[in-house]
Amino acid sequence: MARPDLPREAAARLKRPLRLTRIGMAAECATRAFWPLWSIVFAVVAALMLGLHEGLPLEAVWGLGVLALLGTGAALWNGVTRFAWPTRDEAFARLDATLPGRPITAVGDIQAVGAGDAASEAVWRAHLKRMEERLAAVKAAPPDLRLSSRDPYALRYVAAVALVMALIFGSVFRASTVTGIGAGGGEALAAGPAWEGWVEPPLHTGRPSLYLNDIEQASFSVPDGSRVTIRLYGEVGALAVAETVSARTGELPPASEPDQSFTIEQAGTLEVAGPGGRAWDIRVIPDNPPEITADGPLERTATGELRQPFSARDDYGVETGTARIALDLEAVDRRHGLAADPEPRDPIELDLPMPIAGDRAEFSEVLTEDLAQHPWAGLPVTIELVAEDALEQTGSTGAVQQEMPGRRFFDPLAQSIVEQRRDLLWSRDNAPRVASMLRAVSYRPDEVFTQETAYLKLRFLIRRLEAATEYGTLDEETRDEMAAVLWDIALLVEEGDLSDALERLRRAQERLAEAMENGATDEEIAELMQELREAMNDYMRQLAEQSQQDPDQQAQGDMQEMSQGQLEDMLQELQDLMEQGRMEEAQRLLEQLRQMMENMQVTQGPGQGQQSPGQQAMEGLAETLREQQELSDEAFRDLQEQFNPGQEGQQGQQGEGQQGEGQQPGEGQGQNGEQQFGEGQGQQPGQQGQGQEPGQQGQGQGQQQGLEEELADRQRSLRQELRRQTENLPGAGTPEGDAARENLGRAGDAMDGAEEALRGDDFAGALDRQSEAIEALREGMRDLADQMAQEGQQQPGQEGQALGEANPDGNRDPLGREAGRNGRVGTDEELTQSEDVYRRAREILEEIRRRSGEQARPDEELDYLRRLLDRF
Repeated sequence: MARPDLPREAAARLKRPLRLTRIGMAAECATRAFWPLWSIVFAVVAALMLGLHEGLPLEAVWGLGVLALLGTGAALWNGVTRFAWPTRDEAFARLDATLPGRPITAVGDIQAVGAGDAASEAVWRAHLKRMEERLAAVKAAPPDLRLSSRDPYALRYVAAVALVMALIFGSVFRASTVTGIGAGGGEALAAGPAWEGWVEPPLHTGRPSLYLNDIEQASFSVPDGSRVTIRLYGEVGALAVAETVSARTGELPPASEPDQSFTIEQAGTLEVAGPGGRAWDIRVIPDNPPEITADGPLERTATGELRQPFSARDDYGVETGTARIALDLEAVDRRHGLAADPEPRDPIELDLPMPIAGDRAEFSEVLTEDLAQHPWAGLPVTIELVAEDALEQTGSTGAVQQEMPGRRFFDPLAQSIVEQRRDLLWSRDNAPRVASMLRAVSYRPDEVFTQETAYLKLRFLIRRLEAATEYGTLDEETRDEMAAVLWDIALLVEEGDLSDALERLRRAQERLAEAMENGATDEEIAELMQELREAMNDYMRQLAEQSQQDPDQQAQGDMQEMSQGQLEDMLQELQDLMEQGRMEEAQRLLEQLRQMMENMQVTQGPGQGQQSPGQQAMEGLAETLREQQELSDEAFRDLQEQFNPGQEGQQGQQGEGQQGEGQQPGEGQGQNGEQQFGEGQGQQPGQQGQGQEPGQQGQGQGQQQGLEEELADRQRSLRQELRRQTENLPGAGTPEGDAARENLGRAGDAMDGAEEALRGDDFAGALDRQSEAIEALREGMRDLADQMAQEGQQQPGQEGQALGEANPDGNRDPLGREAGRNGRVGTDEELTQSEDVYRRAREILEEIRRRSGEQARPDEELDYLRRLLDRF
């Protein structure tokens, strides 16, 4: 558009915005016209400063140079032809277009209609005044410098980043070396011969490169393995390189070779002979092998984990480390199950934990690994710690003889089972002996087993082991599977059934008593004491729940109340006595504690016996869980019958195995003299009982089918009861309530699968589905407990909910602590001591360090572990 004739005041007001707008339009035009030119220039300069031309053949350098010149010329011609300086009228148009109503054009217009009419002229003057007011806020139009439509691949940014990298890591001296390329070197020939040299230490040393032209002293030191690069410019033969540091032999390049490179292997001299040359005495800094030492013997935690503290150091940092554990066969006491020749096993190799952050030149760490289930646990072994640096040089502690740590079992039966497991893993030739020993230790199950489940599992495994031995099917996979089952049985015998609080408390006290008799380390004592504290908490919580369910069973009369602090003092005194070795006093104190805990009762204030919907739902789910566990036990026993059909009919008909005087029903002895828990044994699958008629066998099969239907019907009833409980579950709409419903839904699906498996005579599949249902039920109950706790925090003043606050004599546990609010399981008060919290934190940190040292783990996991260590 043509530039309008503006009033003087408007023109003065627009002078500065108009000038800035015009400059911006010029920058916009220049950017669009010349961006290919400066992109090519940036790329070429970056390549020269980084010295890329030095590693290319001469022909390639010439070819790329020609292409760069042609590209630069084409980009320059394109920019010159496309660039045009913006005119004043164009600047007016751009500036006017940025304002509403185009006021610049408006103030320069002349009234064409209504001139001479007073009313029309008044309207026109008002219009011009309004446009002039808009000119008061005029600003320069910003230029549009975006090039994304013209450069969709962002090549301009690539060139700019390359230039920045060259400025940081490159050198202008390298860019100047391009003048020496060509026939005779041009300027180099005119100026005479010249040279350049660098010494680059190995990357793992972390030392900077040295520019030989800047080194004026007669001698200097560099790390062993440094790389020397020397370039000679000018007439060939005017300069020569002489050195005694590379120890090179054989056919060598001429001393006047323009481009020479070699590695420093020994101390010596380096000289550039000729005009402007120099000579140096070079000393070599040796790269010594790493050193590693064990900071004490192997340690064992209460759970049987191996702990080996160590220290390592190296000149430039340790890269990796390995612990190698091998069996010391000569030191093994070759008796009993260890008398046979052991099956060959590869040494154990563990990755040593390395510091994630900080210097690896010198550090101390602790190797932690759980090898409690390894066959060598408890046997003499040799352990060797090896550290390796970047040059693959190694340092070792040497093979040190020690006993490999393992988990300690305090129950005599569990000890026997673990010992037989070790013998079976030692050699499969021990299988007959292991089966006989296991039969012997389980001869009177009612005297040694506290749980029928553990005995049934052990008896079933004995039969599998005997059958595999007889038919020659005991391969390594089967052997390892049986060893895993034996370990689980030993843990079940050692730890007992933890579902009952009183049983768990008694079990913890028994384990503590066994530890007093057999001797235990301080860590084992601390672990057993923590187990005792947790069992006491669960037991007192169960007492509080029972007192709410049955108020008539509360104790009457005076009761002596013990506070939490008094009980904790008693437990601490017990732990101190054990750590000091005063076992007799500790045993007496433990017996007092046992009697006190078993005689405890919980009192409850009047009017507090009404349960909340959440408590009722929790009780119903607990009953469903108990019935599901019982049903699973019965299905497991029926699974045994599939391998021993008709055995139950032989009970009481075994001749000398009949029930004798003083025996309880169902405790007769089988053909092999084994004490029974209601089932016979001693036959292979499919073998008929002694004296059993075919008709009796058919009758037994019919009874078995009827039993399957009965179990399936019971499973269906449990599923229906769970569906009813889920529909009446409180907490709908809350995250915890929804999570509880989801887990109970999974439990219901697993129950449906168990019912189908039972009707299909698939007891193994039914057991799997029932296990899933039990686990889902437990998860659902935990979510429901969390929902009840959240509800208690949100409604602390609701009538009938804030137990223990409305009445000072309300519901308390035996320690005098307030019960959890609003049906929360346990108590709101803290029982865990700060020392236990710190110990647990240390254990977690050590586990993170151990895993971070295992280089075989995925990179994502290692990065996550490193971030954890950097933060904490």
